[in-house]
Amino acid sequence: MLPHEKQILEYQKTLGELKEQNTTNAVWSDEEIQKLEKKLEKLKKKIYSELTSWQRISICRHPSRPRSIDYIRAFCIDFVELHGDRLYANDRSIISGLCHIGGIKFMVIAQEKGCDTESRLHRNFGMPHPEGYRKALRCMKLAAKFKLPVLCLLDTPGAFAGLAAEERGQGWAIAQNLFEMSRLPTPIIAILIGEGCSGGALGIGIADRVAMLEHSYYSVISPEGCASILWKDSHKKELAAQALKLHPENMLSLSIIDATIEEPLGGAHHDPQVVFQNVKEYVLGQWETLKLLPMEILLEMRYKKFRKMGKFSTELV
Repeated sequence: MLPHEKQILEYQKTLGELKEQNTTNAVWSDEEIQKLEKKLEKLKKKIYSELTSWQRISICRHPSRPRSIDYIRAFCIDFVELHGDRLYANDRSIISGLCHIGGIKFMVIAQEKGCDTESRLHRNFGMPHPEGYRKALRCMKLAAKFKLPVLCLLDTPGAFAGLAAEERGQGWAIAQNLFEMSRLPTPIIAILIGEGCSGGALGIGIADRVAMLEHSYYSVISPEGCASILWKDSHKKELAAQALKLHPENMLSLSIIDATIEEPLGGAHHDPQVVFQNVKEYVLGQWETLKLLPMEILLEMRYKKFRKMGKFSTELV
């Protein structure tokens, strides 16, 4: 239970008890029960329409929120995973492989956090090492060779910042991906399904179409990290979250992303099947558009898309 959902869950519990009592002793009429259910829906809409930036981040980080592997299981048919970067090792925080989505062959590159203690340790909490980015690039080049579209699912608190990752060229691996993805001769679609922090997300985020789920966030740094740097106090994370402007509507206003994909009321974890279907429809819809573009036009549009991002002012404050 998230703090802002306490009132909703208490109401649901009371309503459930009333319905259970009504089965043995019909005190409440069907009409009265329906009125209570409508009040519950109004309460949900009111609470979820007034969420703060930090509350939306708590939804994005909910333990039951669908992970990349859930999306792959939901609509990636005949998925065959490809392992290793052919240089050092296989990074388990990035899943890559071939599959069919709606009958179309895709190469899927996904950042995976894990869902419990064991799987999170196995996946390094979704923080890729350099070999993860190299594996992703190897698979993307394979997709380009066979003229397959690429789907990237972004969900990471950031690239792994340990000494070993730096020794193996973390910054170079991400920079190489940015360069190669900007000119990869095949359509690329990126969906931000959860956290999208810093170069960790951008390392597989250069795409012809970039979309975010309604309660995901995209930022150069986490709110906690921002608060620690600016105010030397990580407890000011809520203030930082508000200042960072990291939600889909902010990204759309700056032309950083192309679309927002709706989630069920309260977040993706309330009805994952709806989110799976929405993401699948978006991917297939964009593929229908991108496949019609000549490759030279596609690459030029991708280049211009990222070159024009951001707004600048020369006025003195």
